[in-house]
Parts: sequence; C-alpha cells; structure tokens
Amino acid sequence: MKKIMLFLFVAVLAGCGPSEPAATETVESLAADPVRLKELRQQCKLDRAKLGDPLCNRVAEATRKRFYGDGKVPYTPPENSPKF
Repeated sequence: MKKIMLFLFVAVLAGCGPSEPAATETVESLAADPVRLKELRQQCKLDRAKLGDPLCNRVAEATRKRFYGDGKVPYTPPENSPKF
C-alpha cells in the first residue's frame, strides 16, 4: 500500500509542471535568428497577451540590437568640415 501511495504521489508531482514552456529564447539568440525574430514580432503584434510581456520585450530588444548593431559607428567624419 505504501508503494502505491508513493507512486501516486510521484505521478502527481510529475504532472504538476509549469503551465507554460520556459522561455529559452534570449535576446542574443533571437538577434542571431532573423526568421524566428520575424515570426515572434508578428505574433507579438497580433496577440501580445498570449505570448506575454517578457518575451515580447526580448523580441523588441533583439530587433533594436539587430537594427543598431553593437553601437560602434563605422563612419568617422573628416577632421576638416567641407566648405560650401
């Protein structure tokens, strides 16, 4: 009888997992995968409540990171300004 109760207790605990899958997508992984980023941006536009604010915020940050890059500007202006 004790073995059955122990088995049922373990089975109940195994079934009590998180209701939503853990968000494993980081800003860096989303920025590296433009196809997945585009899909999630579209889903966030259509149904933000379903995906949740934390994931949509990471999507927005990854989009910003892809647009602006690492923040280093490749253009260096000339020392002398042009004369018009």
